Amino acid sequence: MRVSFQTRPQDSDWPSLVDFWKEGDRIELYDAAWTFDHFYPTVGGGRVGGMSNKPGPVFEGWTMLAALSGIVHRIRLGMLVSCATYRHPAVLANMAATLDIASGGRLEIGLGAGWAEAEHLAYGIAFPPWKERFDRLEETCAIVDALLTQETTTFDGTYFQLREARCDPKPLQQPRPPILIGGTGEKRTLKIAARWADHWNLPGGDPDVLRQKLGVLHDHCVAIGRDPIEIEVSIKMVADGDPGEFADLAARYREAGAQHVIAQFIAPFQPAKLGALAERLAPLAG
Repeated sequence: MRVSFQTRPQDSDWPSLVDFWKEGDRIELYDAAWTFDHFYPTVGGGRVGGMSNKPGPVFEGWTMLAALSGIVHRIRLGMLVSCATYRHPAVLANMAATLDIASGGRLEIGLGAGWAEAEHLAYGIAFPPWKERFDRLEETCAIVDALLTQETTTFDGTYFQLREARCDPKPLQQPRPPILIGGTGEKRTLKIAARWADHWNLPGGDPDVLRQKLGVLHDHCVAIGRDPIEIEVSIKMVADGDPGEFADLAARYREAGAQHVIAQFIAPFQPAKLGALAERLAPLAG
């Protein structure tokens, strides 16, 4: 079972985040590290539309990954997940190519439709209806894939149009860095994952939910002639509790079909937590 960790980069100073990631880089069990794509806190205080109503510092995700790529030298790096409404997909593809090169080929590209309405409204970023957000995500996947793998890309979509567009230089990973799709929606998210994902992440839910969603993902793959075995399956779990309980639940997820567990940590970031959790997860990773 593959093991990685995620830090929610809110309510923390930069040295604490760096120390935490450096410790994860030192512990061989951890294969990758992830951040999130938000500008406002998502936990703490009251909850409004899935976001915290408590102000606080939040580090921007893509620049955070770029900085950390020169600080940690072994673990892979990813966004869980990048919001399709925040950046034009051609800009995102060029960002991804540059970061993959700068990191020595360690990038994983997480993509999602976006849900944080409060952030969109605060910054004046359009927050389209549900269907349009997923249409944009689907076009984003197609554009990112094409720009990272083809010499030029022409694309005529509903929301994005490209004319002989280039992304040069190409990423180190071939044919491109893996794409992760995160989410649970059966009609759109899992259908998009079946078409574009190298990795699908379930952001919570119990093992029975994972089994049920995997059945839906399998059906979508069959419908387009893709082998579901090509898609890595991960589960994201909050890891600030008891390491033994976390490991027990991770084992149940593995039995349900998870191949990868992502341990999510919330500030204050204490590097010793990574070691304690790794000790309990080591038998699962063998």
